Amino acid sequence: MDGPGPLGDFLQARRAQLRPEDIGLPPFGPRRVTGLRREELAQLAGVSASYYTRLEQGLSRGASQEVLDAIGRALQLSDHERDHLTRLADASRRTTRTRRPRPEKVAEETRDLMRAMDGVPALVLGRRTDVLAWNSLGHALLAGHVDPLAPHDPAHRPNMSRMLFLDPHCRELYRDWNRKARAVVGNLRTAAGRHPEDQLLAELVGELTMKSPEFVALWRDHRVSACDPVSYDLHHPTLGSLTVTQQSLALIRSPEQVLVVCTARAGSSSEAALALLRQAGAAQAQAQAQAQAQAHPAERDAAEREGLKSQN
Repeated sequence: MDGPGPLGDFLQARRAQLRPEDIGLPPFGPRRVTGLRREELAQLAGVSASYYTRLEQGLSRGASQEVLDAIGRALQLSDHERDHLTRLADASRRTTRTRRPRPEKVAEETRDLMRAMDGVPALVLGRRTDVLAWNSLGHALLAGHVDPLAPHDPAHRPNMSRMLFLDPHCRELYRDWNRKARAVVGNLRTAAGRHPEDQLLAELVGELTMKSPEFVALWRDHRVSACDPVSYDLHHPTLGSLTVTQQSLALIRSPEQVLVVCTARAGSSSEAALALLRQAGAAQAQAQAQAQAQAHPAERDAAEREGLKSQN
């Protein structure tokens, strides 16, 4: 086995984030390691130092759930982080083959739901944060500079993680960009733990690692995060300042996809701004339809004649 692997990397990173005083130990002078020593963590977890060392180095793959729970408590992990630790341990026990998965698809029922949510910005993200679909308001709020039809092409779908780190328009959208970036990287790390065999996910992480030093720093932190509702202050190129709450809703029929919706507080200026964005989009769509009708009068007349024939 080459290197400690994802499980060992996670244990090392989280051990380095704990200070002796966090667990009630006095900081005895300078320390050669950042955070706790392996021996200290093993003692907290109630396992031998040699066993914990082998686990962290990727030399032992058979940790029981009881041992993982004890290590999780010693590392002061959250429930979401403990689930991530368990998934990494499960993945380390089996040999996974890297494979190129099939393109993700959005169920027609989900598309119907998004069309019905025309007053709420919404988009569907796949397991790698690819934009599988968005409604017109979701597109206008989060990525109006991108081709609205781009999600229809699996080979050129927008990717929200890539856009956040590499697209200056998306970087400028979030006033607290660092907070949004930490959340996105945490979600990506969770996905990587669930799908260690996903070649496209590995390629995305590799691309961001090569192109974004900020991504590298956050990825090395090894934090994972739950998809809880979060409010963000945005600076929209058309609307100006507004605050929206982003919620990620699980799709029962497609468990690896999430429906992301953006809402504003009732009666707020942000809600009024979203209403203006919707009106502007409706007006633009109507203007485009009229322009198309005027540009092809012959086709329009032919269609009308065909309609009359069918009625007779």
